Amino acid sequence: MRFVAVTACPTGIAHTYMAAEALEQAAAERGDEISVETQGSAGSSPLATADIRAADAVILAADVGVTERERFAGKPIVEGTVKQAVENAAGLLEQGAAAPAPEQEDPHRAREQHHAESATAGAAGAEGTGSATRLRQWLMTGVSYMIPFVAAGGLLIALSFALGGYRITEAPDVTEHFDPATLTSWAALANQIGSAAFEFLVPVLAGFIAYGMADRPALAPGFVGGAAAMSVGAGFLGGLVAGLLAGAVVAGLRRVRVPKAVAGIMPVVVLPLLGTLIVGVLMFVVLGRPIAAVMTALTDWLNGLGGANAMLLGALLGGMIACDLGGPINKVAYTFAVGGLTTGSETALEIMAAVMAAGMVPPLALALAATLRSKRFTAAERESARPAWLLGASFITEGAIPFAATDPLRVIPSMIVGSAGAGALSMMFGVTLRAPHGGLFVLPLVGSPALYALAIVVGIGVSALLVTVAKSIGRRAAENVGSASVESPVAA
Repeated sequence: MRFVAVTACPTGIAHTYMAAEALEQAAAERGDEISVETQGSAGSSPLATADIRAADAVILAADVGVTERERFAGKPIVEGTVKQAVENAAGLLEQGAAAPAPEQEDPHRAREQHHAESATAGAAGAEGTGSATRLRQWLMTGVSYMIPFVAAGGLLIALSFALGGYRITEAPDVTEHFDPATLTSWAALANQIGSAAFEFLVPVLAGFIAYGMADRPALAPGFVGGAAAMSVGAGFLGGLVAGLLAGAVVAGLRRVRVPKAVAGIMPVVVLPLLGTLIVGVLMFVVLGRPIAAVMTALTDWLNGLGGANAMLLGALLGGMIACDLGGPINKVAYTFAVGGLTTGSETALEIMAAVMAAGMVPPLALALAATLRSKRFTAAERESARPAWLLGASFITEGAIPFAATDPLRVIPSMIVGSAGAGALSMMFGVTLRAPHGGLFVLPLVGSPALYALAIVVGIGVSALLVTVAKSIGRRAAENVGSASVESPVAA
């Protein structure tokens, strides 16, 4: 059979390409042909039109909204997550082979129906896993487009503090005073550029949540709704609400039947105009202030955390990061940390540091254990240890997936304990971090880098020790069972 596939994860770094590779390997083992489009952070090369036409089925392994999905109208489509593709690519291909072809209909009508249904499935009352998965895809679409702004802005602000100290925020506007010969001016420039990048966070989040729900016509309402959320002080939470609201409003408007003379201008004029007006009114007049009050309460709660409460939060987020090694629970914890960066509070910066520390532990711990106690690991696991060093150092938790996929009951609990410990220690030490990504490569920009490194090392050591002990116990148990089965005939 011939398949085409699209893979996409929220960060677009690891899962996207691991899923693509797994699908390609599974297709080769089945004797099938497959072309995969990876919608990752480095961009993507679209599937050739000829490949789509020749395909017997389409595989969509994505945790975010797939762009230009209307290309596949009229083809059997199997949807799954990137984690499913990594762990069971053959199963997705089998589903694709068995999927019935949809009824043939007018392509233009099929595209319009797809947009309307995909945008309103959650609001129309879809229940169960499908509804929850769709909502998570919409939210992760917004987060994935927001992350580059957070990374650029956060790193520039962190660099400005490293060069000019924490009073660099009081420096005059560089458009009025900039001296190329002084380090302070360059620090102020970096700070002001980073702050400008941060101003896009909530509008971009809202805009692309709406885009994931209702495609391009929802972009303008989403961006404006996000900007309105910032204006009234609703922040990150307001951006989430504005994005979902904009997507739902535009999706609802698309279902209204209009004359053919008007249909041509609906996507570029009518839908953005009406959507922006409705969302703007609701955010400025109705929803903005209540959401701002909730956001203020959340910020005050974060700022009030200290001592055991802060450590408990760090341990909880650290455990969530390692729970599914880059899956939905991991992304919830990461999104919570990234969202806190928009508040600018000291505790929010500590949470970001704790989450990144916890995320680096699993790949590095497994790489260390597989290197020091290689006999406890299979040949494939020892091979996976090599890239795991770099992936872990880069804060790509997915580097631990090859180990967890083959031995989840011993690997995952061991990783949870070490990651939770690293998160708790980081919070206890009061380490701060403005960068949402980068791992050890942003260590010079971390507040209290020595203590941060200590928290990570302790977490790695705990997880490596636990997984080694777990594998040793499991191996001895297997050997005992094997020896008993050999001796039993003699004893009889």
